[in-house]
Amino acid sequence: MDTVQKFSTFTSFNTHSLKRIFQILLLGTTFISFNLFAFQTSSDSQKILNQANGLNPQVLNVALKAYQHARNMGLDKQQILTIIDYSKPSSDKRLWVIDLKKDQVDYSVHVAHGKDSGNNYAHFFSDQPRSLASCIGVIETGATYQGEHGYSLRLKGLEKGYNDTMYSRAVVMHSAWYVTPSFLQKYGRLGRSWGCPALNPQSSTPIINTIKDGTIIVAYYPDQSWLTHSKFLA
Repeated sequence: MDTVQKFSTFTSFNTHSLKRIFQILLLGTTFISFNLFAFQTSSDSQKILNQANGLNPQVLNVALKAYQHARNMGLDKQQILTIIDYSKPSSDKRLWVIDLKKDQVDYSVHVAHGKDSGNNYAHFFSDQPRSLASCIGVIETGATYQGEHGYSLRLKGLEKGYNDTMYSRAVVMHSAWYVTPSFLQKYGRLGRSWGCPALNPQSSTPIINTIKDGTIIVAYYPDQSWLTHSKFLA
């Protein structure tokens, strides 16, 4: 083999090798980045769970997945996620407000469900007018106003068939006298609303001020239809 042939073969070999090395390094970097992201996500979830007493890890995972889909749609610039777990009894704290910028749980409180959703446990959910039942699914918060129950927060359901008539039904977040320690101690459960997620009067104002104007609420219940067909969980 003459000098020219040797040089040509050497150049071809090294060009191919360099490309292959670059591809391997790129794949390796992607793999490492993916795993670091997965680790970070897992770490953040654990940090939240350490603060959110009573929050089921599975419920948190569903809520975070739904929230990420909402963010991908351009919703919630504040990175505030509220989770309501309607599978828990009203006698338990089952609403958590989470600041995802800090992985910090700002509030962990009681919340009432609708009169016709159930007694201490909610088991029936509806988006029908005059159903007096709570809704599940992904919800966007709106503006505040002064209403029949004082300082209140409008809610917009984002899932057709599950909560998209919340606004027209006037299902809002407000304070209620029946969401208090004294009521709970007397009856062993909270009182019930007409479908609204009602809060203790002492905590309702700061919570409403934290989550108003376009943040995301995920109202969870292990409803197989919702878990399977929600566009936010696909």
